[in-house]
Amino acid sequence: MAKDYYTALGLQKNASADQIKKAYRKLALKYHPDKNPDDKEAEDRFKEITEAYAVLSDPEKKVAYDSYGDANFHQRFGQEDIFRNFDFDSIFKEFDIGVDLFGNLFGSRGGQAPHRAGGFPSKGPDYNLKVRIPFSQAILGGERRVNFHSERGDEQLNVRIPAGTETGQRLRVPGKGGVSGSGGPAGDLFLEITVEKDSRFSRQGNDILVNVSIPFSELCLGTSINVPTLTETKRVKVKAGMQNGGKIRLKGFGVPHKGDLYAVVQVKVPASLTDKQKELLEELQKEGL
Repeated sequence: MAKDYYTALGLQKNASADQIKKAYRKLALKYHPDKNPDDKEAEDRFKEITEAYAVLSDPEKKVAYDSYGDANFHQRFGQEDIFRNFDFDSIFKEFDIGVDLFGNLFGSRGGQAPHRAGGFPSKGPDYNLKVRIPFSQAILGGERRVNFHSERGDEQLNVRIPAGTETGQRLRVPGKGGVSGSGGPAGDLFLEITVEKDSRFSRQGNDILVNVSIPFSELCLGTSINVPTLTETKRVKVKAGMQNGGKIRLKGFGVPHKGDLYAVVQVKVPASLTDKQKELLEELQKEGL
């Protein structure tokens, strides 16, 4: 669901309170579920414009939305914050929209609309924590324990690392930030991820690359080799005539359900030769190899 509230109501950012109210009334009557029975698209649109109006019609929330910007606002305010103290009763009665509709669409407690009762409690501050994870966990995902200090004391959390996580990505842990001084919800904990380099594997999008060294003679004649993956070793065939830099694809061994692993062929050149090897190579050289 779109979260650009001005766009949702078809307004410019300098819209007046009266323009906001008129725009919502017009759209609410158009997309009212009673006028669009069994129309999921209309229902979603009604939810969208009602959420937009809940924010833009409240001076404090509107200031927060305009100040933080769309993305930061939604990091700080959840749906409960957005609809807190919003007088659905009077609004829906004024626009001839049933009060019970709020509970049906937004799942408020007991289907009752909250009423305005003074100030809007702010969310607690967010915490940021730098976390380093192994290459394999970044690709495959999994759980990682993190330690941090908060106003609640020293804390430990097991957090889920999504498969395919990259350096620079921020993972949000809701409700584990600072305590609100005004009775609002706690802030969030954001994990700033750095992925450690691996001595064997590198990443290219959702794919993994690993170098494999193969003697020249085996590349000419064809062979089978062991290729390491993040989970096991696979025995694969190398066709005769494979070139230096050629890639052998192992399907499904990259980021789960998204990528593959490619074994990149490197010609293995011995640092020294026996007399017999040198003699044979000289014969091959005469034959054009």
